[in-house]
Amino acid sequence: MTAVAKYFKRTFDDYKVLVQVNPEDFTGIELIIHPSGKIEKTTMEFDEEIYDDLEVDEFEPCSPLEFNLYLKGLG
Repeated sequence: MTAVAKYFKRTFDDYKVLVQVNPEDFTGIELIIHPSGKIEKTTMEFDEEIYDDLEVDEFEPCSPLEFNLYLKGLG
């Protein structure tokens, strides 16, 4: 069975960060969206505490659609 990825976001003063986490192996993608529209994409490897870390850093759940629009450069 394939796990469904989970998505999170946080808006900072002048940029937004979106995170995709695969709960099976704790891999994922981080997107940083700059005010200029530039998008930085980083492949990440998390540990099992990623959900606690995201909560402490005040990330909130977001939709797969929002994440994928930014991933494709359409956000």
